[in-house]
Amino acid sequence: MAMQTSPESPIPVGEVSRLIGGWIDRLGPVWVEGQIAQLSRRPGAGVVFMTLRDPSHEISLTVTCYRQVFDQVADVVSEGARIVVHGKPSWYAARGQLSLRAAEIRPVGMGELLVRLEQLKRRLTAEGLFEAHHKRPLPFLPRRVGLVTGRASAAERDVLETARHRWPAVRFTVRNVAVQGVRAVPQVVAAVRELDADREVDVIVVARGGGSVEDLLPFSDEELVRAVAACRTPVVSAIGHEPDNPLLDLVADLRSRTPTHAAKDVVPDVGEEHERVAQLRGRAQRCVTGYLAQQERGLSDWMSRPSMTYPHRLLESREDEVAELAGRARRTFGHALDRAEADLEHTRARVVALSPAATLRRGYAVLQRGSGEAVRASSEVAPGEQLRARVAEGEFRVTVRE
Repeated sequence: MAMQTSPESPIPVGEVSRLIGGWIDRLGPVWVEGQIAQLSRRPGAGVVFMTLRDPSHEISLTVTCYRQVFDQVADVVSEGARIVVHGKPSWYAARGQLSLRAAEIRPVGMGELLVRLEQLKRRLTAEGLFEAHHKRPLPFLPRRVGLVTGRASAAERDVLETARHRWPAVRFTVRNVAVQGVRAVPQVVAAVRELDADREVDVIVVARGGGSVEDLLPFSDEELVRAVAACRTPVVSAIGHEPDNPLLDLVADLRSRTPTHAAKDVVPDVGEEHERVAQLRGRAQRCVTGYLAQQERGLSDWMSRPSMTYPHRLLESREDEVAELAGRARRTFGHALDRAEADLEHTRARVVALSPAATLRRGYAVLQRGSGEAVRASSEVAPGEQLRARVAEGEFRVTVRE
């Protein structure tokens, strides 16, 4: 339960340490796995001190054990080795320090390590971290290459010298880290994430020379594998030699056989590119020259044709035909006009013959009342009515008589 304290009623440091020790003493024994970061065996001392570190995190724990417990594994355990410890958490109240009192120590054998790596590989494969569609293509010519490798290592020298020999203008951002031991995983992970956050870095190379399976274990660590899988920047794995296959090779966007090959995979060769450009330029020139020659031959063929050599010949051959057609058109149009004129005269004669004026000239007259209405029957008029008679040559008035 939480203690009731206040600024007015605090508890002494010793009481706090005693209470923490009491809580820790109630914890039971546990099995703990880690890597020996530091080992201290003083001559004549009955207690052995070790620092056990989590390879994936910057976390360590002091482990103590009696000499007879450690002597059972002293021949196969040294600094850097992985061990499994069965012990009970212990609190040293005088210094306020937590430690683990070991009752049994077991070295982690190579076979067991390989089994664990295979189990981790299967689990990550089931999650899809190694699938091909996650692989990103490398840029043709990166602006800047991020290199994660050991300080002054052969891998660093191989990558830098090979890359600058191939493309002298290439730029590098180098992060020197521990490439084996308990500090390797956190340092490599931090370097990869830092380079991934740098917008000028277009590709990241993680390089290390060859070594034993235990030396290369940091590059199969789950935290590092997941960090590389989360990168937005393409990552190249160049760990060890060709037979070495840490899990980093599977999650990286490209696996290079060696650090030297990584430089060749990342940076193009300036001489090869000059030669390729020259070949492409020659090919383009040949294509253009061939196309122009083909078009020139086609143009010559067209120009050699009679229609192009004597362009007026076609018009001259059609001149008589055009003149004949024009004459036929004039004659046809003249005949049509003549027929139309005859038809018009005939129609005009018929109209004149049938007109009222022609009837009047034959001696007929038209009788009209004062209102202008024509008289068509004798019953329409009355005796003494005044009518107007219209003849061919004028008109006069008449009176109706009985």
